[in-house]
Amino acid sequence: MTPLETAHLLEQSVESIIRGQRKTVRNVLCCMISGGHVLLEDNPGTGKTTLAKAIAGSISNSQFNRIQFTPDLLPSDILGVSILNQQTSEFHFHPGPVFTDILLADEINRASPRTQSALLESMAERQATIEGSCHHLDGVFFVIATQNPIEFRGTYPLPEAQMDRFAMQCSLGYVSPEEESRILAAQNNGHPLDDLKAVVSLEQIAALQDAVSQIRISNELRNYIVALSNATRSIEEVQLSASPRASLALMKLAQTLSLFEGRDFVTPETIQELAPDVIAHRLVISPEAKFNGLTGRGVVEDILKKTPVPV
Repeated sequence: MTPLETAHLLEQSVESIIRGQRKTVRNVLCCMISGGHVLLEDNPGTGKTTLAKAIAGSISNSQFNRIQFTPDLLPSDILGVSILNQQTSEFHFHPGPVFTDILLADEINRASPRTQSALLESMAERQATIEGSCHHLDGVFFVIATQNPIEFRGTYPLPEAQMDRFAMQCSLGYVSPEEESRILAAQNNGHPLDDLKAVVSLEQIAALQDAVSQIRISNELRNYIVALSNATRSIEEVQLSASPRASLALMKLAQTLSLFEGRDFVTPETIQELAPDVIAHRLVISPEAKFNGLTGRGVVEDILKKTPVPV
């Protein structure tokens, strides 16, 4: 099976559960294959949790863990803890839910900043330092974090450093009435997740990740990506601009999306399509500009219009 066939088989499997959301499904899968993490910000009931379960269920032998973030959640509840064995007088490490292939961090903004930051090292370096010992995270290790955009009571906004760890921020949104009717019909006698079968293996996912690195991207397009990120650093209303990590994520995601689209090279259009989802959530807009209606997405879209496109 070719990498393109693997990508499309995985995509079709997830779309059989998440209906009418092809663009978001593809972007989230691209995020996983590129080695990044995704933040899903959307209203309750739009399928954020179901999407994570559908991805895990489509990959054979993959491990899926879910953390329901609450104000009383502790870092040890995420990373794990060493427990004393009274019979041997030795400490044994019990890994937390972060040691998995696909991790759903549900309502991540409900936990305290201390607990939120427990994920920082894991997301950036694929390792967790617990009680002075470093534990590597093997496998896919893909974090899907969710938060509700309108519910702020009892929440803690994610710090800028954590937002920068997410390669992409997406939203599912509401489907069309026709598609919603099909969803109701599909769940009349049970949930489609109950019948979902794995269609690809972890080994095929690893091969897909290797294939992404072979997608060609010209020096001109790499410079174009840097120009987009750099443009955010000269805007007075932007207090925190896009980092080099944003440029790297945009390049990798553009390569991955090109593979999904059946091309072995990156085009400017692919970069332009991804840029708002990759860069906007990393920007911090000044309070005055935000009050006047300026958003991170608006800044990126304006930059895309003004930045010369390589030909």
